[in-house]
Amino acid sequence: MNILLDTHLLLWIASEPDRVPDAVLQRILDDRVTAWFSAASIWEVAIKSGQGRPDFHLDTAQFRQNLIDRRYEEIGVPGAHAAHVQTLPALHKDPFDRLLIAQSQLEKIPLYTLHSQVAQYPGPIIKV
Repeated sequence: MNILLDTHLLLWIASEPDRVPDAVLQRILDDRVTAWFSAASIWEVAIKSGQGRPDFHLDTAQFRQNLIDRRYEEIGVPGAHAAHVQTLPALHKDPFDRLLIAQSQLEKIPLYTLHSQVAQYPGPIIKV
């Protein structure tokens, strides 16, 4: 099974693992599960860290490398994913979350998210 983790879950895993729900941690650690992160999440961290957001303050390259070292798989952002964003209803305005939703829908990978608004989208989206 595959799961795609939203940016906030990835940040919590990296810096505040006690905030991650136990069920999510158990799922990630399950040998039958492949945890994915999106290049869009890395981009989001880089931009928001550069804007001085304290909740995104970390070394983006090291953050990405740590995910890879933990055997998370990275999904890129092909044009089809970007174009699919246009088809999404305007339930949530954050462009990074919208791209994650598009990736989840097109790749049929459940997206684990902390956001109630994101969980309103159709597709394999799971609010944790």
